[in-house]
Amino acid sequence: MMPRERLTPKEIQIAILVWEGMTNREIGRIVGTTEQVIKNHLRSTFDKLGVWSRLELAMYVASHGGKNWPDSEHLTLAYGQAVGAD
Repeated sequence: MMPRERLTPKEIQIAILVWEGMTNREIGRIVGTTEQVIKNHLRSTFDKLGVWSRLELAMYVASHGGKNWPDSEHLTLAYGQAVGAD
């Protein structure tokens, strides 16, 4: 299993929003949660992908397709829903 396949749909959504340049506060508003919950998701995402910072996470997302990462077919197969579905 590739590292990105271990991410939850919420972690993928947050990673894409980081890649788009949003702050934790902005991401929290979009997904309907607190900044602390976003920080927790990011910490988990960093661990799963082996990155150490938001910049590295953004570079990872960019190098794997940006907004199209992972493709919607992968999400549907792996999680039964698309990132924006929740």
